[in-house]
This record gives sequence, structure tokens and C-alpha cells, in this order.
Amino acid sequence: MNNFTDILRAHHLKATPQRLEIASTFYERGHVNIEELYETMLKKFNSISLATIYKNINLMIENAFIQEVKIPNAKSVYELTKEAHSHLVCDNCGHVEDLTLDLSSISALAAHETDFKINKANLVFSGLCKNCQ
Repeated sequence: MNNFTDILRAHHLKATPQRLEIASTFYERGHVNIEELYETMLKKFNSISLATIYKNINLMIENAFIQEVKIPNAKSVYELTKEAHSHLVCDNCGHVEDLTLDLSSISALAAHETDFKINKANLVFSGLCKNCQ
């Protein structure tokens, strides 16, 4: 298991019990939406509020500890910050999976075709996962 206390501190975050549990949840489950995180947190911290979850998530995003994955026509999910990657999303069950692709050539082509300076690229593929096919 990762030492989330040191990792949180490296991201200028205090290692509270709630933040340690949030980090552990993302580490174990990968991609989690706010409602799933709230349900998980309630099992350990029965008086935690949804506002506390949002406050911690926003602070963790600001400090680049986690990142939001925006999924078209669905709720955003969150994950521990990693190297740049894309995502696969199942249209049936909602499973989200990481996909490592080099988007530099696609970004360069888009910039050339549009004269747009691209700072970041997010790519989400949708379809059916192996279990739903």
C-alpha cells in the first residue's frame, strides 16, 4: 500500500483521516464519482457531509493530487493524478478504464489545422467493455 501521508504532504495537503481514506479509495477503485465516494466515506465516517467531500475533492484537485475525468453525458469521475492518458467508458455499465496513448501527434494536427494553441488534450472513447459485449 502507498504511504498516502507522505504523498499528501508532498502535494501541500494535510494528511487528515478523511483525506487518507479518499486517497485509499481512489487507489483501490481507480475512478470514482462523488456519490460513490460519499457512500464509501459514510461507512467509515458516519457524520461526514457531502459538503466536506466536495471541499476535500476541490482542494485535492487544486493541489494536483487528484484529477477530474469529464465523461460526456455522464457524471464526472475522479482519479489519482497520473501521467497523461485517455479513457475508455462503457456505454452500458459505466466502467471507466485508463488507456495510455500518445496524443502529441493528434494535438499537433489539431493545432496546425485550427491555429489553436493546445495546452492539454483529453480523449474519452465510449463503447462496450468486455463484460457487456
